[in-house]
Amino acid sequence: MLARLARADSVGLEYDAIAAARAAAKSGAAVARGSVNAMPFHNGAFAAAVSADVLCHAAVDPVAALAELHRVLRPGGLLVLNLPAYQWLLSAHDRRVHNVRRFTATSARKLLASAGFNDIRTRYWNGLLLPLMVLQRKLLARGTQDASDVAAFSPWLDGSLHGITALERRLPFPLPAGGSLLAIATRNGGPS
Repeated sequence: MLARLARADSVGLEYDAIAAARAAAKSGAAVARGSVNAMPFHNGAFAAAVSADVLCHAAVDPVAALAELHRVLRPGGLLVLNLPAYQWLLSAHDRRVHNVRRFTATSARKLLASAGFNDIRTRYWNGLLLPLMVLQRKLLARGTQDASDVAAFSPWLDGSLHGITALERRLPFPLPAGGSLLAIATRNGGPS
């Protein structure tokens, strides 16, 4: 994603030095080292921020992270969050990738409003794949020693799963549930 955004003078943020160097090399974008809980950026430095599967991580304090995202956005700045959905779906996959929390549309809206964001919109996605996620994470790979879902898939399976998400994007209506949650909000005006 950072490679696609690099054309817009984007800056990534990564806690781990090795991962930051790798992300910079792969994307061609600048990648700052630091924590989302205390970002190394000036107040109002950005017109937009994207956070993909970050607030769910064990090392992240969602309240502090959203306060920081609010601080580094300009008044009227846009925040886009991708979050894993539903605490009941917490699984071996989450433990392996250090996720400790999952969200609902209601919980995400409350967190964003408490952090000073407005014009909050939420939408579940990965809804067509949700039954497969439940099967995999709650029945097939539910043990403490089971692996994460993050893996290289065969080209036919990867293409099939991507095709399902592409089909979902074309639906004329949002699905009422999904394995992931998209939240979009605007930073309120005035000083942070």
